[in-house]
Amino acid sequence: MNWKLTFSRVKAALRRRGRTVHEAEDLVQEAWVRMASHGANDTVVNPAAFLMRTALNLSIDAHRAKGVHGTAVAIDDVVLVDVAPGAEALLLGKERLERMTVGLGRLPDRTREIFLAHRLDGRSYTEIARELGISINAVEKHVTKATLLLTSWMEGW
Repeated sequence: MNWKLTFSRVKAALRRRGRTVHEAEDLVQEAWVRMASHGANDTVVNPAAFLMRTALNLSIDAHRAKGVHGTAVAIDDVVLVDVAPGAEALLLGKERLERMTVGLGRLPDRTREIFLAHRLDGRSYTEIARELGISINAVEKHVTKATLLLTSWMEGW
């Protein structure tokens, strides 16, 4: 298991949920400690998923502990607007997700790994190149290749 990549993905998920870099690092570290202590008693079947879920739960707990609550507003002052997407938009979204999943599965393993590290985890070309021991130019080519193939597959489905 590539722990560095797993930690990056968990931190990225926490950052997307409003955590600072420092908070995300602390939460990942706490989740790691909990997983290590849990693993002493039981075997963790999917360590990456366990780490992600634990870190997200810790983030939620920390948010609740801050006592952040909404402001009281008179019900007469509230205007409710349904911003949920319609059935057609949901169906189109599911279809796009399916096409993207199939497209990602068609990519060569190395290209998919580099593409996801850059686009999903938000890592720079330099970081990826350093970690994989390849040139920055090679990283750029993998990301470009993945982008072109995925775009082609998404449009030609």
